[in-house]
Amino acid sequence: MMTMSRLFAMCGPVALLGVLAPAPAALAHKDAADAHGPDGMFKMMDANGDGKISPQEHADAAKKMFTKMDANGDGKVTAAEMDAFHDHLVAKKMHGDASKETHKAEHGEMSSDDKIKVIDTDHDGVVTADEHAAGSKSMFEKMDTDHDGFLTKAEVEAGHAKLMGKPAMGAGSK
Repeated sequence: MMTMSRLFAMCGPVALLGVLAPAPAALAHKDAADAHGPDGMFKMMDANGDGKISPQEHADAAKKMFTKMDANGDGKVTAAEMDAFHDHLVAKKMHGDASKETHKAEHGEMSSDDKIKVIDTDHDGVVTADEHAAGSKSMFEKMDTDHDGFLTKAEVEAGHAKLMGKPAMGAGSK
């Protein structure tokens, strides 16, 4: 069984947000393709625009992401569904400027199969809505480093940086 610290190290902030697809919660208000990166993800998840992400905003965004990825509506997301959704977002973001494979390589993204393995608690090779919600909740708790019950932009950036193995940009500001 995978520990929560290993889960965070592998998945970072985006619960399964950017992990399951870039900018997971992006679907809250705007086009998901605009939510690439921690700044875009934060803006998309901050539904009320108060400069912080509540557990409910995070959960709502994760639920919307899951629904968008579940192309056939069977309540499960397969690697193929995740890949198709990711490819759609990347294509919209890149406007044909580079290949999707180049994008994944440049951003150090995990394969969809690997992303699923991280939160697939029953090891059936797919992610259910419950598994996705639990993974998202765990990611929120890990990213909330000051334990105030909200995610700041700095916490989201730091979580994203940890996922990507890079220093956080502006992570010292709240």
